[in-house]
Amino acid sequence: MPSLCPSPGPAISVICTVLNEGESIRRLLDSLLAQTRPPDEVVIVDGGSRDGTVAVIQEYADRLPLRVLVEPGANISRGRNVAIAAAAGEIIASVDAGVWLEPQWLEKLVEPIARQIGKSANPDECCAVAGFFVPDPQTTFEIAMGATVLPAREDIRPERFLPSSRSVAFTRAAWAAAGGYPEWLDYCEDLIFDFRLRAVAGPFAWAPEAVVHFRPRGSLRAFFKQYYRYARGDGKADLWRLRHLIRYATYLVLLPGLLALSIFHHPLWLLVLLAGVLIYCRTPYRRLRPYLARLTPGERLKAVLLVPVIRAIGDIAKMIGYPVGWAWRLRNRARPEIHWRRSLAGRVAPAPR
Repeated sequence: MPSLCPSPGPAISVICTVLNEGESIRRLLDSLLAQTRPPDEVVIVDGGSRDGTVAVIQEYADRLPLRVLVEPGANISRGRNVAIAAAAGEIIASVDAGVWLEPQWLEKLVEPIARQIGKSANPDECCAVAGFFVPDPQTTFEIAMGATVLPAREDIRPERFLPSSRSVAFTRAAWAAAGGYPEWLDYCEDLIFDFRLRAVAGPFAWAPEAVVHFRPRGSLRAFFKQYYRYARGDGKADLWRLRHLIRYATYLVLLPGLLALSIFHHPLWLLVLLAGVLIYCRTPYRRLRPYLARLTPGERLKAVLLVPVIRAIGDIAKMIGYPVGWAWRLRNRARPEIHWRRSLAGRVAPAPR
C-alpha cells in the first residue's frame, strides 16, 4: 500500500462494491488516482467475481491505498456495510463501480463534512453530503436514456434530494446511528439508508461539484430489467405508494378512457392524449436539448422518438415489478427489519459490525 500525503483533517475512506466489473473498473481506479484530494484509504468489497475483477484491482495496489475484501454472495448493502466496518476513516465516501470521477469529486464531496467537524466540539458529529452524477452516454440511445431517466442539476431541490450511493459521503458515526445499509434489500437500499441518514444527521449538505459520470443502460432490455428491479425494491420497502397508484390509474384507467373517447366519440380526443404524452415527456426533452447539436438530423429524430418509448417501457417495468415486491413483503411481514419506518420515529438500531 503506497504512503500518501493526505490533506490536513479527518481521514477519508472511499468504499465501493464490485461484481464482475472486469476491465470497466479501471475507469474508476484511474479517476481515483487523479483526485485533487487523494483518499487515505480505498476499501473495495468483491461479491464473488469470476472475471478477474480482483486481479485488475490489485494491479493498482502500488498506486492507491487499497484494501480488497472478497465476500462471495454479498449483495450491495452487505458489501457496503462490510467495507465501512473495515474502513479506518472517520469520513466515508461511497461510489459505485462502472463510473468515473471528476478530479475534484472527493475534495468537494467531503468539504462540508470536514468543515462541520472542524466547528463541532462533538467528535461523533453526524453529517452527510449529497454529491451528484451525470450521464456519460456513448450512443444516441444512451443520450435519450440519460435525458429520460437521470435528473439534471437544475432539477435538484437540495433540501429534499436523496442521493445515490454512487456519490455520497457521511461520517462513520452517522452510518452507525442510521443502522447501516439494509441488507434485506437488494435494490433501493440506498434510499432507505438515505431516509435513515436524514433522520440522524438532518438534511444532506449539497455538493453539486462532486460529480460522478455514469453510463446509462444501453438497451431497452437492460433498462426494463433495471426498472423492474427498482420497482420490486419499492414494493419490498413500501416506497412511493402514491406514485405507483397514479401510474396504475394513468395506464389502466385514463389512457384506455381517452382511447375509447377518440374511437367512439370524436377523434379530437387523440389530441388530448398527444398533449398528455408531450407534457409527460417535457422534462426529458428539456434535458435532451443540449445534446442535439452533436447529433445528425437522423440521430436527433431517433432520440426524440425514443423518449416516450423509454418512458412507457420504464412504467410497464415498474407496474410489473412493484406487486412482485409487495408479494414478497406480505410473505415476510413478520420480519421486524422490513418495517424500517418505525426506526425513524425512535432510536435507530446500531449498525451491524
